[in-house]
Amino acid sequence: MATKAGRKKRRTPRARAVQAASGPVTLDEAKALARAPRPARAPTRRQAVAAATHATVALERRKLKIAVRDENRRRTAEYKATLGIMKARGVADPKQPARRRALAAPKVTRPLQVFAEGDSWFDYPVPFFGGGIIPRLEHLLGVPILSLAKAGDEVRFMLGVEERKLIVKQLTKGCPAGGPWDVLLFSGGGNDIVDNPMALWIKDFDATIPLAAHIHPQRFATAMALVQAGYEDLISLRDQISPATKLVFHGYDFAIPDGRGICRLGPWLKPTFDLRKFPNQAAATDVVKEMLTRFAAMLAQLANQHRDVFFINAQGTLSPVSASWHNELHPTRKGFDQFAKRFHTELKQVFPQQVL
Repeated sequence: MATKAGRKKRRTPRARAVQAASGPVTLDEAKALARAPRPARAPTRRQAVAAATHATVALERRKLKIAVRDENRRRTAEYKATLGIMKARGVADPKQPARRRALAAPKVTRPLQVFAEGDSWFDYPVPFFGGGIIPRLEHLLGVPILSLAKAGDEVRFMLGVEERKLIVKQLTKGCPAGGPWDVLLFSGGGNDIVDNPMALWIKDFDATIPLAAHIHPQRFATAMALVQAGYEDLISLRDQISPATKLVFHGYDFAIPDGRGICRLGPWLKPTFDLRKFPNQAAATDVVKEMLTRFAAMLAQLANQHRDVFFINAQGTLSPVSASWHNELHPTRKGFDQFAKRFHTELKQVFPQQVL
């Protein structure tokens, strides 16, 4: 057994960062030097309203708005400090021993400047889960990402009056650490076409018609048109305000309506199919797959029609079984890791000199 004196003391990222007085740094070391503890999660809109009585709904909504504003400020301050250090010192190779970094050339001299807006596929605030795509992608890229994503958000809100102002502000002012944003990652649309309203465009089960025909064509097209309008407005804002910024969208994998929710939220899919008297999960799954395939086709078309818009169609990444999913709408840890790798691969192709 090794003696206490003989044990190798394990240094924290901050200890390693402080020890390295100069030279390139890793993302963890830059965050430690920026003295930026992880900000507390703001409560979701549903949590705030559920806790309120009829007499205090307005007050709770006001509190939520203030909490979200403060959370965004904390994220921005952390991002600015962290990326500022990395821009000044360069991005280190995380595989290289810390003691050698002070003398080594930076792995990347101009860190990629990434802004993200979206839903729970980016911001998955489940305790001890590791988040959604964004925190996993940060560590693959080796640089911070300013994410203003919120679980449960919808395109109609993100491109509505209030949240649109945040996007306009970010595109207008550019990266808090200086210069325009290189890329805006956007995740949205899933929440717009599920949950209670989905019952409006799913028909009662009829064994005499194809499963895809259970989607009411005009009603679903109306729901999709609202989502598409949000994406089109986002592209237009980029073109007008920050034309050098590239946009990256993604499609959702084929969710399974098995009735599982999370943290007293959900399920978002199965109740509609129960209401419409679908005989089994397999039939409902085929209908969900058809809806998400049409959603992905819409995004792919937008990417083909506009410059510097990239679409990551990762559908089929997960095995088509419930074990691939943490609940009806969100992948497992391993699944989110797989999607983060797809984003990393895409960004590496678009920015070969700035991505590790």
